Amino acid sequence: MDRFDQYRVFVQVAEMGSFIKAAHALELPRASVSAAVRQLEEQVGARLLHRTTRRVSLTADGQQLIERIRPLLTEVEDIDQLFHAREKQAAGRLTVDVPSRIARRLVVPALPGLLQRHPRLQLLLRSGDSAIDLVREGVDCAVRIGALHDSSLVVRPLGDIALINCASPAYLRQHGEPRHPDELADGHWTVGYASATTGRETAWEYLDASGEPQSRDVPSQVVVNNAENYIACCRMGLGLIQIPRFDVRHLLDAGELVEVMPGLRPAPMPVSLLYPHRRQRSRRLGVFVEWFEALMRPHVDD
Repeated sequence: MDRFDQYRVFVQVAEMGSFIKAAHALELPRASVSAAVRQLEEQVGARLLHRTTRRVSLTADGQQLIERIRPLLTEVEDIDQLFHAREKQAAGRLTVDVPSRIARRLVVPALPGLLQRHPRLQLLLRSGDSAIDLVREGVDCAVRIGALHDSSLVVRPLGDIALINCASPAYLRQHGEPRHPDELADGHWTVGYASATTGRETAWEYLDASGEPQSRDVPSQVVVNNAENYIACCRMGLGLIQIPRFDVRHLLDAGELVEVMPGLRPAPMPVSLLYPHRRQRSRRLGVFVEWFEALMRPHVDD
């Protein structure tokens, strides 16, 4: 293994905090990964990693080295792809983490076009809604909806996703169509949604005529914790829901769901791309970012 390969292995181990995870990400035997780091330490004459049974972390020398070689490795990767620049093709493996409904409704249907243009690109598509450590888990890019906590990651805002209030025709025939959230406490049901962080049922939210956020506690007969069941319960007439418009547009078009209280929608939710800070982005990450921005453009308000 040459010096650049050793550098790549060292960075992967340091960022993921694990020899086993790095070996899996690099598709190398664990013994090869351990040997590469050991040889690099011998060549530079310094211990680069603290090793324990649970965690691998950088030494002071390792921190100094990784700050110098990260931009170098990105530059080498771009040089490797230089002769594909005219075709603007990306190559290599890219790991992205996308909320499950965006993955299913938007990303997957558009993937054939992306991979046709970039046949040397391999996409590892993960779907989740919970917070993760992108660097430690080897994720190149994540899509997140909602307010973000302070982070050392690069955040690229894409706009706001509109949320709407929906019910099924069967529900409206049985309970009538509400005109204002004040009516929901009397004779109406919502499909409850359990917060991923607290486990508690979220309140019904809306913007009043002045644009101020308001909330109401509305009774529910069923509470769910994922979007698939949330929409399915609404379609079965079990209650009203609040959902991103893109997620149910096909059901609205087919008449399976109906928007209600259109003038009293919840506040829109921001959608963002997140990726680890780099002095330079790899070509494949840049290609994905541009592609995903274009994919989301019809579904967000700037």
